[in-house]
Amino acid sequence: MNHPYWLYCSTAIAFSSISMNCTAIVLQEKLAKLSEEQNNHNIVAGTQSGGLSLSSLSALLEGGNTTLSANTMENAAGVIEYCTRNKLSSMANAEKIQGKLVYKLGLTHPRNTAAKKDYAQGLSGLLNTHNGQQLDMKDLSHSELAAEVKTKACDLVLKQGMDYLSFNG
Repeated sequence: MNHPYWLYCSTAIAFSSISMNCTAIVLQEKLAKLSEEQNNHNIVAGTQSGGLSLSSLSALLEGGNTTLSANTMENAAGVIEYCTRNKLSSMANAEKIQGKLVYKLGLTHPRNTAAKKDYAQGLSGLLNTHNGQQLDMKDLSHSELAAEVKTKACDLVLKQGMDYLSFNG
């Protein structure tokens, strides 16, 4: 009389354990896949949940100047102001250069609406690079490597602005 009940309970417990193990394995695989997808998304988008991956940040630091310089002077002027406000540039004369760029580019005049879009993006920390990428500096993580990327970008864009001013007198 107890034997069939015991057999039923033992079988149920065994299947229950197997089922729980299978569920745990499936959940673990789903989490791993989601994590991998998120990392891939971070590399492509560059600004999702905590910013770029370490390898992407390293690639930006090791890349040439075009990877972290602005594609327009208007965007450069905005980025320089963003960098100045957030104390991201290591150069002392950033504010002076930014003011000269804004004046020289005519960004104070209402008629320059197309140029002002690039400038406004720069002001918000969005760097439009020469290779067609966008780097949103405000969304980069706060790691030491991300800070290096921000400083390098700010210094490169500032140098770009200085070159523009000296070339166009």
